[in-house]
Order: sequence, then C-alpha cells, then structure tokens
Amino acid sequence: MPSPSDAAQRHPSALSRALLSSTILASSLLATAAPALAQNNALPTINVTASRLYQGIVGASTTVITADDIAHSPAQTVQDVIAQTSGVQSTSLYGGVNGTGSSIDLRGFGATATSNTLFLVNGRRLNDLDLQGVDLSSIPLQSIERIEITRGGSGAVLYGDNAVGGVINIVTKTGAGGPPATFRVEGGFGSFNQRLAAVSAAYNSGPWSTSAFANGVRSDGYRANNALEQNNALGELRYSTPDLSAFLNISGDNQHLGLPGSRIVDPSIGVNQLQTDRRGTNTPFNYADKQGVNVTAGFTKSLWDGAELIVDGGVRDKRQQAGYFGDVPLSSFNASSFDAHLQTWSITPRLSIKNSMFGLPSKILTGLDYYDATYDSDRGQYRSTPPVHVYNLSQKTMAGYWQQTVGLLPTTDFSYGGRLQGVKIEATDRLNPAAPGYFGDAQALPLSSTETQHALHVGLEHRFNDVFSVFARAARAFRTPNVDERVASGPSYDPFFNAIPGTFNLKTQTSVDFEGGFRVKSGPFEMQTSAYNMNLTNEIRYDPVNFYNTNLDPTRRYGGETSASLRISDTLLLRGGGAYTRATFREGPFEGNDVPLVSRYTANAGVTWNVWQKYVVFDATARAWSNRFMDSDNSNRQTKIPANATVDIKLSGELDHFFWSLSVINLFNAQYYDYAVASSFTPGRYGAYPLPGRTYLVKAGVTF
Repeated sequence: MPSPSDAAQRHPSALSRALLSSTILASSLLATAAPALAQNNALPTINVTASRLYQGIVGASTTVITADDIAHSPAQTVQDVIAQTSGVQSTSLYGGVNGTGSSIDLRGFGATATSNTLFLVNGRRLNDLDLQGVDLSSIPLQSIERIEITRGGSGAVLYGDNAVGGVINIVTKTGAGGPPATFRVEGGFGSFNQRLAAVSAAYNSGPWSTSAFANGVRSDGYRANNALEQNNALGELRYSTPDLSAFLNISGDNQHLGLPGSRIVDPSIGVNQLQTDRRGTNTPFNYADKQGVNVTAGFTKSLWDGAELIVDGGVRDKRQQAGYFGDVPLSSFNASSFDAHLQTWSITPRLSIKNSMFGLPSKILTGLDYYDATYDSDRGQYRSTPPVHVYNLSQKTMAGYWQQTVGLLPTTDFSYGGRLQGVKIEATDRLNPAAPGYFGDAQALPLSSTETQHALHVGLEHRFNDVFSVFARAARAFRTPNVDERVASGPSYDPFFNAIPGTFNLKTQTSVDFEGGFRVKSGPFEMQTSAYNMNLTNEIRYDPVNFYNTNLDPTRRYGGETSASLRISDTLLLRGGGAYTRATFREGPFEGNDVPLVSRYTANAGVTWNVWQKYVVFDATARAWSNRFMDSDNSNRQTKIPANATVDIKLSGELDHFFWSLSVINLFNAQYYDYAVASSFTPGRYGAYPLPGRTYLVKAGVTF
C-alpha cells in the first residue's frame, strides 16, 4: 500500500510548468480580490479562532514553533522542522525528498507513530480513516504561521481519535489585519536535480481579506525509481468584524512518487546492497499517486460578552493509486495494484465561554464533532484488470465534549474535561475469484458494529513566581482501528495455507498516561522539563510472523524530555534539548522487550547568529539518536538500526525586497538510515531504506 507521501503525476516537467500548475487554485481564489502590489516585510496575521489548542492545555508539556523559527531553520520540510524539537523522533523512506514518506513520532510508537499522533490544521483534523497517515509535505512551508505541539493524551478530550501520543496543530497565515496587498515569489534548486518554486499573496479591503500559497517541487530523488513530482496550493477568503467572522478555505495537492523499496542485507548469502548499491532499487517500476482536495468553511459569532459560537465544517476528498511489480517486473505472480477513494464530511460546532464562576475566572469549551467517512478500495493484479477484492467501509462518529479551565488562585490554574464518542462501522468485501491475480484468497466476513468510547483529562499548573512554575496532568485517550488495519486483520491462511476469512474486527486501543514537570523563564533563559508514564491496552500493531494486524498484549511508554534556549545577545540565540524514551511490552511473550523503531536517547542543539544584521544570518541544527530495533523485531533478536547524528547549516539574508538562502543538510555526510524491516525467519537479514548523505539547496526570491 502507498505511504502517506505516495502520489501524484507521472511525468516530470519544467519548473515553470510546476509553478503554473500549482498556482491555478491559488490564482482562482485571488481573482475576486485583484490585489495591487505593495511594499511589505511583515508576515500576514494569524487565524487564532480556528485552533482549540491556541491557549494550550493546562498541565501539558507544550512547544510552539513560530514562523520566525521556521524561516531560520535549515530544515526544508514540515516534518524536519518538527523533528528538531526535543523528544520527537522520525523515520524516513524513499530518500526523504520533500519529506515524502517521513513520519513524526511523539512518545515512542515506532511503526504506528502516525496513527498515534493527531495532526490538525487550524484546529481541524488531518488524520484520515486509512493507514496512509498525514502527508505534511502537502502543506506549503511558507504558509505556516506557527506549529503547536502538545504531548500526551490530553488532547483526546477536544479532538478524539489518534491523540494518544500527542497533538500537532499547524496554524496557517491569513491576510486579515495586514497591509492592503503583499506578494512573495521564490525559486530554488538543489541536489538530485531538485527544482522548486513557491508563490504567496494576500489582499485586504475593509472587512474582507484573502490569501493564497502555492508551491511545486520536482526531483530525480536520491535513489533509482525515486523521482518526485508534487504540487500544493491553499487559499482562504475571510470576512472579519468585531462580533462576526467567517472564512472559506480551499486546498489541493497532487503527487507522484517512485517507490524504490528497501536495500537487502543478508550475511548468510553474502548480500549487502547498502555497500554495493546503496542508491539502487529492487522495484524499478513501483509507483504511487495521490490527489487531494479539502474545502472548509465556518464562522465565529459573539453571542454575549465573553461567549462565542464557533461553527465550521468541511469535506476532504483523497484518491490514491499504486502499482507494485516486485523484483520481476510485469510478472503476474508479483504484480498487484491499489486504487482507493476516501471522502470525509464533518461539522464541528462549539461554544467558548469566558466568565467568572463563583468569583473565579473560568473558560469553558464545549461542542459536538460529527464525522462521516467512506472508503472504497479496489485491489487486484493490474489497474487495467478487474479487481480481486473490492472493499467498502464507512465510519460515522458523533462525539460531545466539555473542557473547563478555572483560575483557582492568581498563580494556580486547574483544568478538567471529558469526551463521549460513539462510532458506527460498516465493512464489506466483494471477492472475484475469476479476476487475474486470484490465488485462493478468502472473502472477509462483513462487519457492522457500534461502540462508545470516552476520553478524560485533568491538569494543574502553579506559578511560584515569574521565574518558576510546575505542571501536572492525567488523561485517558483512545484510537479506533483504521480501515487498512481492519482489512488486514485476522489470519488470511492457516498453517497449511488454507484460506481463512477475515473479520475486519479489531479492538479499540486505549491508554492512560500521567505527566509532571516544571518550567523556568528568567530573562534570556527558558527551560521546560517533564516526565511521563503511559500504559496502553489493545495497542494495534502488525504481526510480522503471521502477517496480519492484531491487538498486542499490554504495552508501556515512559521517559523524560527537556528543552531549553538562551539568548546570549540580540544577535545570538542558543537552543537545545534531550529526551529519554522507553517503549516496552508489559505482558505476553515479549514482556520486557523494546517496541521496535524507538530510540531510547535523542538530543538536539541549534544556534542562530545574526552575523551582519539581517543581511547575513547563520543557523545550524544538530540531531542525534541512539540505536533502535528494526520493524518486526518484537523479539529483539535481530540487528539494530545504528545510532547516528546529523548537522544542518543555513546561510540566509535579506536586502530590501530580495532574500536568499543556502542550506547544507547532513553537513558531515553521515551514511545512515532510520527505518529498516528485520526478517522474521532469517537471522541477520533485513531490508533498509538508506537516506542521502550531504545535500544542498539554494533559494532566492522577492517580496512586494
């Protein structure tokens, strides 16, 4: 199946065509505004009403990455920007081009990290009903105003599914409240014939404003059959008055990616493709395409002093196609195709009330969430032949939630909340034994189920003085199985290779976690430290021995995270952090073993130095991580993915309306990989996904 990044067009084109095709949507959204160009160096203002996490969750460990942080970071993708945060781990496939195939891991979930981290854009869910995860590469980097990271399961009260490890909310820029008109365009080139172009614009007229962002990326990729072609665009039309605001947001993405597969290492037969042909491929014809369109609209209305009604809704449509031909191209035995369509409708009304309760300041956020998702997938030998399986699944979710924060004392805040969520699932499988590629598969049994789950949060924060404060929280969260996990649940064959019907049936994963820590802010110095413990039941994971998804025996996550920054002067800023992360099996045959793909130790450090005002700025970021067990190695007996570290640097500057940057990623040319799959049957054999050594990217542009 394709990864979240597997998708788009088949034929690379010139940079000009990339920019043109990616700006069609942006241009149409701006057509009614007809903006004039005007000088401006300021960033557009932000949409604060859309984010339920804007004020943070009391008692939680949080990090905010600002637009200025993003502009200074050597990282070129949203995933890499987030991965430079303390305690965040990442894995990358397909050469890491533009962040495609990269996942973000909060609190040590390894292979299921994307399903256990909830991603939002302006407070609305990005996580889909399938296993493909969230493709952050579809969000133009220049469109982001800030990224809010809230660790742990407390975000499940406000948002529901997937917020087990934490919530990452991406807040985009808008034109509201800014200058009459702005325009920005940039282009760049880099390693592996990478070419990129980006354009953004904003316009204001009275209560009306509009903004648009678009970019296009082309790259041959680090490895053979690794080419990427991607276009992204988003735009917003907004109306704002003191007691009423409304918006319409449209975004689209189109992506094609070659899938080079893994490099095989097997000492028993003397094979080590990491050494003999690191950039090669065993799957020269595999590919994945993806097309997505999102439309969101909503309004915020002041009801009375301190009370607001916030209503928004939308539709998200995603289509994916992929072809897998194995090591022998066009072989009928190896070939398989994947064609899927996922559509999600939602409406999320809520009420925000800020008032005094029993003489204490109070903030209440309560509301309803309704999501209706349908998933259709044809799976067969080739896209031109009838499918062997046609899967149809639907999931309807209705939830109500309440969260209140009370100022018990001028120095003490207390927060509590709960969510009750009902889920109805229908699933069927239509099997066609006459279709090419049928090899005795069984038809899955239909599923019709209804389930009710709940999430809870309680948090406390106390400020001893302006310098030192402590915080603590506890939460219950849950994760409903996604459609791909249901399709691949239950054994397909018995030990004698007789087909067994699947059931689509998996239990909902639940977790209970506790966290406590402290914050220090003294002049130019800031620090945050926390420790946590999380116990999980029915964790959903792939069984590498029996080749199906299942519910694990109880598991546990625990550890600690520290981040700090120090501003030495107006021109020099230092930052750094470290984390200890343990993910273990609590019971069962693997009791005491580590969950694969989780490094116990991670660290990061960085510096920003204004060498010569804004004309020359130097930034550097370093990341280090300890070794980790490979995917599928629940027994912890196979070779580990080695520990490693990378250093990225960036020189940038501005001169009047012009700006430029030169980035070097992996400065010291580390030869590494952070994802690999261990063989379940052959000791020492594994497949690794090597990542690039030293690469560069040059960008330049102009603003008006």
